[in-house]
Amino acid sequence: MVTRGESQQAASRERRPELDAMRMLVVVGLVFFHSALVFATEGDFYVTNAETTEVITVIAGFGVVWAMPLLFLISGLGAWHSLQRRGAGTFAKERLLRLGVPLLVATVVLNPLPQWLRQRSSGRGHDQSYLDFLPRFFDVHVEWDEFPFLVQGDHFETGHLWFVVLLLTFSLMLASLHRWLPHRPFRRLADRVAAVVLRRRGAVLFPAPVFAAICAFAGMEEDYAGWHRWSYLLFFVAGFALATDIRFRTAMRRDARFASCAGAFLFMASAPGFITADDPFMGSTPLAMVSRALFGAAGWCLVVGIPGLLDRPHRQQPLRGAFPPAFPPASPPTPTTRQRVRRYLAAAVLPLYVLHQPIVVAVAYLVVGWSAPIPVEYVVLVTVSLALTLTAYELLVRRTRVTRFLFGMRIRS
Repeated sequence: MVTRGESQQAASRERRPELDAMRMLVVVGLVFFHSALVFATEGDFYVTNAETTEVITVIAGFGVVWAMPLLFLISGLGAWHSLQRRGAGTFAKERLLRLGVPLLVATVVLNPLPQWLRQRSSGRGHDQSYLDFLPRFFDVHVEWDEFPFLVQGDHFETGHLWFVVLLLTFSLMLASLHRWLPHRPFRRLADRVAAVVLRRRGAVLFPAPVFAAICAFAGMEEDYAGWHRWSYLLFFVAGFALATDIRFRTAMRRDARFASCAGAFLFMASAPGFITADDPFMGSTPLAMVSRALFGAAGWCLVVGIPGLLDRPHRQQPLRGAFPPAFPPASPPTPTTRQRVRRYLAAAVLPLYVLHQPIVVAVAYLVVGWSAPIPVEYVVLVTVSLALTLTAYELLVRRTRVTRFLFGMRIRS
């Protein structure tokens, strides 16, 4: 007979391919997203097309409300399993190597390029060579009040690597807390909360007012995909907590449709305020604050709803009492083409994230000079950028042990 605890442990060990699929979807989707910003009327992307459209702002806004929060939630889920296997010390070391090394490498090698192209496209410093620009980029100082983005400068930036900075910071904070956190009270609390969430429909959406309050009162930061930097910490912690008990997963799957519909409705309700308010991201007017609150609540609802909709648990084999097959297979089945593609992209998520934005900006710098309609330029920009990003990963990152290490990949034996 399988006990309840054993079934929960088996489920916690189960590989969840939909989480890998969502990570791949978000990272590959960033090529489409950042390419679209080239044609957006609002915003300050590195390179801007002469002809722009406001449609991009609305479409991009719906991606902003759930995409990066979902990455942090999934990262929190993975952090719980990693801490269970490795312990706090090994987990911290692994995070420093897998995130800290590519962060340092990309900051030095890749990040100056988009800023240099920004200067050239705007007409400021257009005669300055790339090598002459580098000392200006690395003219930096420390600002403690910008934690964890301590390194600041007139031209220096973390760029799209802000995600890696925050994820590394949150992981190290979690490892430090895990050493002295009283585990038994935490598990008892998680058990009680999981029981309530499973018993009451919609209870998994109770954290939505917390995200609404942070967005309303702390504001939103455009440099970090629209959310306040510490909102992402809550998504990360929420993912860590949701991984502790299978009942949270069951509740997310049960309430997925309601959560998704509520999230879409709240986002649409927030849109008019973001369009009409003078300063919707940081303004203190009632319209701006209400719009941000609706946006924050929408984000949590969608982050609950999307994984719940995609979660299709696999049929589990009995843990006890099962008879072995009479003729076990001589070798494991050959993976299908779909499985091979999924494994390839799953391993490539972090390198593709690190590589994509400098490539998009470089291609956009060449494309915006064309006298072609926006749809034509956009299709060319996305196609070329995606092809170059995958090629750079395959030829410059994936094939050697050194480059795999520098971009945060596991070293193959």
